Amino acid sequence: MTGALVLGALLVVAARPAPKRTNPLETALKTHVETLASDDFGGREPGTEGETKTLRYLARQWFDIGLEAGTNIPASGWFAPVELVEREPVLSRATFMRGKKRVVLPADSVFVVTSGLRSLVQDAPLVFVGHATGSMLGRAELAGRVAVMLDSLPTGMTGDVAGDRAGRLLDAGALAVLTVLDDERGLEDVIARRRRAGYAVAGETLGSEIEAFLSPATAELLLAGSQHATLGKLRSDARSAAFAPYAIGVLGTFEATSGETRIKTHNLIGRLPGRDPGAGAVLVMAHWDHFGECASAPAEDLICNGAIDNASGLAVITEAARLLAKGKPLDRDVYFVATTGEELGLLGAMAFAENPPIPLDRFVAAFNVDSTGLVPAGGLIGVVGKGQTRLDPLIADVVRRMKRKLAPGDGANAYIKRQDSWVLMQHDVPTVMVSNSYGNMERLERFMEDIYHRPSDEAGATIDYSGMADDVNLQVELVRAFADARRHPAKASTVVQKPGQTP
Repeated sequence: MTGALVLGALLVVAARPAPKRTNPLETALKTHVETLASDDFGGREPGTEGETKTLRYLARQWFDIGLEAGTNIPASGWFAPVELVEREPVLSRATFMRGKKRVVLPADSVFVVTSGLRSLVQDAPLVFVGHATGSMLGRAELAGRVAVMLDSLPTGMTGDVAGDRAGRLLDAGALAVLTVLDDERGLEDVIARRRRAGYAVAGETLGSEIEAFLSPATAELLLAGSQHATLGKLRSDARSAAFAPYAIGVLGTFEATSGETRIKTHNLIGRLPGRDPGAGAVLVMAHWDHFGECASAPAEDLICNGAIDNASGLAVITEAARLLAKGKPLDRDVYFVATTGEELGLLGAMAFAENPPIPLDRFVAAFNVDSTGLVPAGGLIGVVGKGQTRLDPLIADVVRRMKRKLAPGDGANAYIKRQDSWVLMQHDVPTVMVSNSYGNMERLERFMEDIYHRPSDEAGATIDYSGMADDVNLQVELVRAFADARRHPAKASTVVQKPGQTP
């Protein structure tokens, strides 16, 4: 080859872009997500073969990393049993009497549901309570009666402010609550939603409360012939500043039953031992469950694989555990928990809180990871739970030392009740979710609108593994900081006295 040809060949080689270097952490994250969100795992539904495969995969990873079994249950080791109760409406029946005359209503025009297996309210007087946004009635006024309320709210009031109106009426002594659907919700909407199975942790007191719903047209038929003869009259009365609840001259009988199924599932718990277990512990968690099949034929893709929600979180805490296990021993124990039943109502977290491996007040900090990989590396860091715990100053210090920035404001707190952190917060465990995905609300909301809880949440181009790697490093630094007894001193209640130690 002549000199000119050699030079030309060298110039061609030099002009080619250098091959992109493979990032081992991103590769590991991608492998976890593609495995856990594969069709072979069937959408990770609790109580199925998908659960078995998921927990077997995670337990093997955690064991190889060097974690110890963390349940403190001798017969279970890694797997903390959780029994769920699934209840689905079966029977719905309602009849009404005005004096000695039965009020004739169209068949199936009133929908009745119960939180128990069977509930019956017989010949109870109906009392109209307006919008039920105040505390106008006590137990003496509601006991033995059915509260009738409007679904609409007073002008200017939002649902968040109004809260659980039916729940408050039942807690105040109402035998049942009958809601007139005079706002945006229709009877078909309520039936579609309330006919879905409801779930609870076995042993949780569910009661046998009755709720009933009827359309405005049915309400008109029910009121006809009484002195409050129209729905318009009820609404006018409710708007009055002088409104006081009153009986509407109708007796109601309501009956509802539910079918029950028991689901045996598990939380996975591992522990990275620290130098001083008496100094408290740090908790890192992510839910492993999803919905299984969430679509029906003729759709081609039936499985909700849950790649972002939440194979991504499992991948992040697994690789964070790997890095922490390779590092210097920490002062405090670190517990890693993969919870079940999050999608069914944060139930695995509830079970964990009821039966923790150590007393809950020994956890000095807890970090949840849910739905990451939405943004590239280097973005702003969001905190779900900002301003709600005493963790904020040290979180800010960790982020600053990593040469990163926290997202301004507390917009991420819109998701505070929608993930497992909320349960632990209710048990006074300082818990937050810190992630770059929650520092970009536009990307997060786009995911919620387009992919969330759909078969399209698959391992693929929508996931940014560089952003996930960022979150791994963030969790590692957070755990190191909060597991350091000097950087984050424990409150007195979290410190365990050692034998012979003077108080």
